[in-house]
Amino acid sequence: MYKIEEPIYFYFFAIIPVIIVIFLLVLWWKKRAQKKFASPELLQQLAPNSSTFKSVLKLVFLIIGLSFLILSLVNPKMGTKLQTVKREGVDVVFALDVSKSMLAEDIAPNRLEKSKQIISKIIDKLGSDRVGVIIYAGNSYPLLPITTDHAAAKMFLQNANPDMVSSQGTAINEALELAKTYYNNDEQTNRFLIIISDGEDHQEETKQVAQNIANEGIKVYTIGVGTESGGPIPMKLNGSLIGYKKDRKGETVITKRKPDVLQGIADAANGNYIDGNKTDNPVKTIEGIITNAQKSEFETKQFSDYKDQFQWFIGIGILFLVLDIFLFDKKTKWLRKVDLFNEEKK
Repeated sequence: MYKIEEPIYFYFFAIIPVIIVIFLLVLWWKKRAQKKFASPELLQQLAPNSSTFKSVLKLVFLIIGLSFLILSLVNPKMGTKLQTVKREGVDVVFALDVSKSMLAEDIAPNRLEKSKQIISKIIDKLGSDRVGVIIYAGNSYPLLPITTDHAAAKMFLQNANPDMVSSQGTAINEALELAKTYYNNDEQTNRFLIIISDGEDHQEETKQVAQNIANEGIKVYTIGVGTESGGPIPMKLNGSLIGYKKDRKGETVITKRKPDVLQGIADAANGNYIDGNKTDNPVKTIEGIITNAQKSEFETKQFSDYKDQFQWFIGIGILFLVLDIFLFDKKTKWLRKVDLFNEEKK
């Protein structure tokens, strides 16, 4: 197992294509200048040991050396020991609505991005708690199994969008059933399911499914995003607005938040409904609930004792740069017979 300490230095690799372009331009300029000075036959007599191959080889050594030095700046670290760590926490699963209605921009920047912000900020407030993410629209999809890796959860969350779900609609029942499979520890005393949606198009039987989940000891909270006045659903192509979603009559569809639906789901599960239009409101509320919840002990395996590996890359990088310095442009005796670039015939 390894990790990268300073990934920002990967940008330095941009200088390598620049070096290659400069080398090719200089080579082209030399060839052009030589043609003006003398014929190829005369140049061969004046400089019989000149070698294009050696120039290319020096460039290759230079690029390899610089690449390893850049990797040393990135400082890859290698995990040397797999360790079992005991932690205390709760299991928190987020069910995120990614239906098309969540693209409405009645809440800036839109309902879906606002929901992602809320989840990210809640994750930031978690300690050693485990977290999982489900997305749903016409069907549900396990975006991230339950894990203690909060950074991975936030990374997967940023990629969530309506195109990841094969059909549109709001299959909250499927999401609720899928959520039950996330809690792999039956002895976990506190299991939380947080549903984030605008409340549109939820099925009538959702309340019964939510109640069944609550009977299994899972605490359900709903967070509503969007306004009651609603807004149109933008249709975009390559990030540019091309119009708004219309119904069969050709009229623009106006999607509205349905807080009564989300409140009904929360009530059926003995949970709470939280207004999510202001980010701090649900974040502080959920943080307080989880902070005061009884924690359960669980085990997780992780790599520890990460050791720096940059010194290996520095050593290899310097080796190639030294080879580049002491490698001359002239042909070596044994390479004269190889003539890889047909230089003797030029």
